[in-house]
Amino acid sequence: MAAAMFVVRLGEQIAYEFAAAQQYIANAVYYDSQTLPRLAAFFYAQAIEERNHAMMMVRYLLDADAHVAIPGVDAPETEFGDIVAPVSLALEQEKRVSDQVAALMGVAREEGDFQSEQFMQWFLKEQLEEVSSMSSLLAVVQRSSDAPMFVEDYLVRERSGGGEADPTAPPAAGGAL
Repeated sequence: MAAAMFVVRLGEQIAYEFAAAQQYIANAVYYDSQTLPRLAAFFYAQAIEERNHAMMMVRYLLDADAHVAIPGVDAPETEFGDIVAPVSLALEQEKRVSDQVAALMGVAREEGDFQSEQFMQWFLKEQLEEVSSMSSLLAVVQRSSDAPMFVEDYLVRERSGGGEADPTAPPAAGGAL
């Protein structure tokens, strides 16, 4: 069974993951409204990924026979001044989530909850990839803010693979939909 403090903090993290999914939907809708379909598709996919992260955490709590409460989230930011703002917001969000995941790992370690610590290791690896990816995208968007089609071309070139599922990822509640 997971340590009580870890369960509480993981429940909070579930809210952060759902909030991130909502923010990414808002980012995608903004880009859709700007007729930037590749940026929109990128953020729609990111939203699904964040939702699945939350559902992985839900599955872990269910498997650990812990109480699961699905939290509400605040409304996402929906007004952006330019095409750089949503990516900049996303990078800050990914950095914040990285800190939150590291703190969760710390709680598990402090509580001697080795199973929960092991569970969080995948998320640490995932966050390194997320911050790196968003940092690269931000650099491209900043350089190309006056010519957004260059960003669209970049995404076609760099993100056109189907992206196979990570076999080391924890299972999600309800399956990875």
